[in-house]
Amino acid sequence: MNTLLNLLGVTVLAALVLLPALVGSARERRISRELRAARNARRTDPPAPSAEPPAAAPARHAVRLPHLRSWART
Repeated sequence: MNTLLNLLGVTVLAALVLLPALVGSARERRISRELRAARNARRTDPPAPSAEPPAAAPARHAVRLPHLRSWART
């Protein structure tokens, strides 16, 4: 009986240790599969025809303002 309880205890502890890793791995695979499907759909779908003509390019400023370079820079 002690052997069975020891085996059960080790099995439960192993499951508790491995469960988060297995759940995380499954989640990563699902995200990778969704990203791959989106990338393949983007490659195979032709762009939709637009009913309106493309807008004219905005007028360029003679001096480029530093805050317009990138939103990430401060």
